[in-house]
Amino acid sequence: MSWNITKAVVVPYDFSKHADEALKKAVGIVEDRQQIHALHVLPFMIPTEPGVVWATIDDQQRMEHALANMQEKLAEIGLGDIQTDVRFGDPGQVVSDRAEELGAELIVIGSHGRTGLTRFVLGSVAERVTRLAHCPVLVIKCPELHK
Repeated sequence: MSWNITKAVVVPYDFSKHADEALKKAVGIVEDRQQIHALHVLPFMIPTEPGVVWATIDDQQRMEHALANMQEKLAEIGLGDIQTDVRFGDPGQVVSDRAEELGAELIVIGSHGRTGLTRFVLGSVAERVTRLAHCPVLVIKCPELHK
């Protein structure tokens, strides 16, 4: 199947096997790996967290640490040559906004396949991205990971 992807592809990355599978799918459908933008989204820190209160960690350190871990993990799975980015905020909104900034042609996201109470409590980033995105969203389900 020819996808004929010529613009950026955004892949939300949360260090899970589902995200790894989404990245592998993205690699399979683009002409150049540099089109792939792996994006990790960090939550904002709560002002009452010990690291904030005692000023032992700040957002810049968190971002640098996440980016370094992300690049290390991607290199381990043979995808060290793709674009990486770390942002702060609500994952669904940030992914959708980043895709729009880049003029992305596609978002490829792994689904954890949560149902019932866990889906209600934790929400579904894939569902939120699908609702907010300006471009098509390819949701990758990995049945073997849901067992």
